[in-house]
Amino acid sequence: MKVILLAGGLGTRLAEHTNTVPKPMVKIGNKPLLVHIMEQYLKYNYNDFYIALGYKSHVVTKYFKNFKNLNKKFHHKINNKICTITLIYTGAKTFTGGRLRRVKKFINREENFMFTYGDGISNVNLKSLERFHKKHNRLVSVTAVRPPARFGEILLKKNKVISFKEKPQVTEGWINGGFFIAKYDFFDLIKGDTTILEKEPLEKASLSEQLYAFKHKGFWKCMDTKRDKEVLEKIYKKSKFKWK
Repeated sequence: MKVILLAGGLGTRLAEHTNTVPKPMVKIGNKPLLVHIMEQYLKYNYNDFYIALGYKSHVVTKYFKNFKNLNKKFHHKINNKICTITLIYTGAKTFTGGRLRRVKKFINREENFMFTYGDGISNVNLKSLERFHKKHNRLVSVTAVRPPARFGEILLKKNKVISFKEKPQVTEGWINGGFFIAKYDFFDLIKGDTTILEKEPLEKASLSEQLYAFKHKGFWKCMDTKRDKEVLEKIYKKSKFKWK
């Protein structure tokens, strides 16, 4: 199955790093976050990658030493696993939906495809996600996650503290954790370069009952800010993302 990685955004909230590299190329440990994400897919034998480039695309093309030309597939080895990669320039200011749409010509009409952002890492079971999608037979499936709360939670009864939890996991709300799988017809909901994936396409799919959520309760972390990067560095230093 083909995997599209959205790796062209500006990453303005991580400007101390993204002034020189696109956010997916910011390193966690000794390798870019983009490569950590690819390793997660490779663990489940998804090895055909289409990377949608934009901001500072030259940093990505330079990293992959086997790269010759845009839009041309090449072989690359990651942790002794061979994968194929196609690098596609999708515009400097294209929004998330538009980037996805620009990769449409590489996807066969009769096949499902996976896609995710270039700034989120997780131990989601991607084979289970694929089985979920096939079982429910909807247009698109999204991985839903419950991230840790930003602050500690205190439950009160009058002035008495009856529960104190230091940054617990959110217990009710689910959020978009990326790691999607979709049918080809999902492209029809994306109008053009200025389409934001999380707005009209996914909202329309939801209203027509064509968007289902695969609930993931394990590890998930998005790298939006300097603090997020520091947290990921600590996790990687301690565990090397052993779950891969």
